[in-house]
Amino acid sequence: MARTSQRAAELSKLGAQTRVGDLDRPESLVPVIEAAMLEGTEFILHCAPPMVTGTRDQRTRDLLAALDAAAQKTRKMLPRRVVYVSTSGVYGDCGGALVDESRPVNPGTDRARRRCDAEAALTTWCAQRGVALVILRVPGIYAADRLPLERLRRGTPVLVRADDVYTNHIHAEDLAGICIAALDEQAPAGIYNASDDSDIMMGDWLELVAERFGLPRPPRIARSEASGRIAAPMLSFMSESRRLVNTRLKSELGYVLRYPNVHAGLSAALRSAPEA
Repeated sequence: MARTSQRAAELSKLGAQTRVGDLDRPESLVPVIEAAMLEGTEFILHCAPPMVTGTRDQRTRDLLAALDAAAQKTRKMLPRRVVYVSTSGVYGDCGGALVDESRPVNPGTDRARRRCDAEAALTTWCAQRGVALVILRVPGIYAADRLPLERLRRGTPVLVRADDVYTNHIHAEDLAGICIAALDEQAPAGIYNASDDSDIMMGDWLELVAERFGLPRPPRIARSEASGRIAAPMLSFMSESRRLVNTRLKSELGYVLRYPNVHAGLSAALRSAPEA
């Protein structure tokens, strides 16, 4: 399902059978889902982000309501499995600690609270209807066309090492592979940290990107100086530190990372990036 006819046409060129539906217009959802159910759709990959305000994810709630309405109208079974692409931000600031999926959520921003709300709504809905649920908690996604090159060119500062935070990453190709693995009906349901093996701080990550792409290293500043020099949305990411543990991703989901760390991923990005 794509939000606009233009996006649907782009996806169709890639071989996807696409219909137009808008999670911000709930009335548009039922016809799309009815058609999918009549065609025997068995799995849902839910990648849509929440809206940008509030602490609830109304988009997910409207999607679930539309699924129930479509199932009632068509008298078809609900999909057997839902995979939801969430965010590792639901853990909040962990002070640089190692974080596995057993750690309770502790969102520190409304952005993360909306994701927690989506996870909770999906968990309840799937449990009540006997639908398998996989939640992927995803950190920073990068690829050749998803690198902080403009930020580096602008000279946006990073924090001095004493004030810096750990950051986590996943290459876009690996995330796609993880989603495919999670959709397999044999894959164990549950929560997975969809992260690579990197153990790196944010400033070191940006310095690494700068070095690989021949850009100036970002200046380092103390956290006390940051509010006047770094935009608030970016600064919020620089206020949370955690190191995701991906053991369950590899041992239970059985996923083998194509790019096990940012060094491998950046080498591939450098070969294919238009900027290179």
